[in-house]
Amino acid sequence: MITQIKKRRLHRLLSTNKKICVIGFKNLSNHFFKTKGINRIIDANINRAKEGLRVCEEITRFILNNRKLTSDFKRIRHQIDDIIKYLPVSLPDLLKTRESREDVGRNIYLGELKRKNLSDIFSANIQRVKESIRVLEEFSKLINIKFAIKFKRIRYNIYEIEKKATGKILSLSNRR
Repeated sequence: MITQIKKRRLHRLLSTNKKICVIGFKNLSNHFFKTKGINRIIDANINRAKEGLRVCEEITRFILNNRKLTSDFKRIRHQIDDIIKYLPVSLPDLLKTRESREDVGRNIYLGELKRKNLSDIFSANIQRVKESIRVLEEFSKLINIKFAIKFKRIRYNIYEIEKKATGKILSLSNRR
């Protein structure tokens, strides 16, 4: 959003040099749309990661009855919440950039509706988590490298948890 200070600067430029003002406004406008797009990416991937983690957590909790894995998934969800608190953009500001109805990817289902078993559900959701965390890691590099490092650590923790959970899910399905 164009702040009051930026509006005043633009007004001053307009009164002194119209050509500079147009260039300044165009750059400001481009910056706004890039920032909005980045905020939409961050918002979507925070949601996607937490939703996928929650599905995996429910599987480890209610189907595997595994306290440790359930706790691991819950801990990672809370780590993401902790990182979000320190982003330079607030959660309400991220929500303002959300455009769910107009999202061009909203009605693309490519394989999302096909699940044969518990393993498919877990695999699809853990993959969604890993991809989302990677996107957050990459776009955090534009904000603060410390956030990127935290997301990278989370991603590697997820790899380890995935390995443990997948083994238990496969052994459960082999018993049936």
